[in-house]
Amino acid sequence: MRISTKGRYALRLMLDLATNCCGDPIRLKDVAKRQQISEKYLEQIISVLNKAGFVRSIRGPQGGYVLTRRPEEYTVGMILRLTEGSLAPVECVENTATPCDREEDCVTKMIWKKLNDAISGVVDNITLADLLEWQAARVNDYVI
Repeated sequence: MRISTKGRYALRLMLDLATNCCGDPIRLKDVAKRQQISEKYLEQIISVLNKAGFVRSIRGPQGGYVLTRRPEEYTVGMILRLTEGSLAPVECVENTATPCDREEDCVTKMIWKKLNDAISGVVDNITLADLLEWQAARVNDYVI
């Protein structure tokens, strides 16, 4: 399994919105500059996030985007599944998997199931709030 730039950038975009939210909407141009990501690419990603209700668009000269929930209500898994689809390493361990003819005798499925559970266990238990804390800790570790 490999996370695409779309998934990675969506996570960075959501973290940027969470970091810089002070009540005012955040312009995509500003996020693009801070994150060094193409504004055009961010427009595609924000569209997906907006349709899913993860962010809200505010129009006008002072417009931009805001999170619709608190950072602790978004998990990394939610964001990655929205942009990437399933995070399962193989199809047979997805929730919507079609039963396989070899399922009864397939020992390797146990590996894929454990790997899928491990991935989900990590991404579903880390929130944007956790990332904000980790980010703050990194900044505060800086010593001259």
